[in-house]
Amino acid sequence: MHLELRHLRTIKAVHESGGLARAADQLNMTQSALSHQVKGLEDQVGMELFVRRSKPLKLSAAGTKLLRLAEKVLPEIAATEEEFKALHSGKSGRLHITMECHACFDWLLPVLGDFRKTWPEIDVDIRPGLSFDALPALTREEVDLVISSDPEDIDGITFTPLFDYAPSFICAANHPLAAKPYIEAEDLRDELLITYPVDRSRLDVFKELLTPAKVEPRAMRQVELTAVILMLVASNRGVTVLPDWVVREARDSSDLVVKPLTKTGVTRRMYAATRSEDATKPFMAHFMRLARTEPVKLQRT
Repeated sequence: MHLELRHLRTIKAVHESGGLARAADQLNMTQSALSHQVKGLEDQVGMELFVRRSKPLKLSAAGTKLLRLAEKVLPEIAATEEEFKALHSGKSGRLHITMECHACFDWLLPVLGDFRKTWPEIDVDIRPGLSFDALPALTREEVDLVISSDPEDIDGITFTPLFDYAPSFICAANHPLAAKPYIEAEDLRDELLITYPVDRSRLDVFKELLTPAKVEPRAMRQVELTAVILMLVASNRGVTVLPDWVVREARDSSDLVVKPLTKTGVTRRMYAATRSEDATKPFMAHFMRLARTEPVKLQRT
């Protein structure tokens, strides 16, 4: 037996209308064509689907079974069609995010708060567990957006610039380096450097300062939370380098001092990596706009 959606719609329409003529009008087809369709379906089933000479037209036992199937399947088909319409119009979709930037939580959460006010139907999630395999995960469609400061040339992946930021040195107010106007690589040779728990190849202080100068700090300590890093630095148990949107809290503290890296300063750029076909989706474009403005708001607060 070969059932089609039109067969299920026919069974449902005849049952609801009580006759072929009204059902044909409901289905926008001639009564003759509908009768032919019903006869063909009965030939497939091998039994009558309606009790003939009954008014209104009633379903047989076999017809009732098909009606139950129609009542189960057709609403699911209609719901799926609506989901695809919403996807096509950009009203719904998925935005699963992962980051190659550990400090990005400080500005990402406010961005997502504003984003959800406009796009409540978008499935939003943060996938920090994929951060060390982020771009391959994006290619495999396990995530939809990667926050990164290291753009790569990957087929099918678009890197959209978000904003520039300045990695900044932070130490205790009574630390000897607090008196310097700026920090150079050699200044960190004898220091305990506190960082996020990520590979040093992804840390700005190594990429932009220490590795080019071939300087190693005396020791390193990895700490998960920004607040804990700042607490340790304030108690003179190490120094750190954090993005400028994070150091807002440090600038407000009398226990901490913020200095630029090098005399001219260091500037980095943050990107949002997406699959190329997703980059122009309305909700994705709106997220990009919010992400560009939030770090500026944080720095001005």
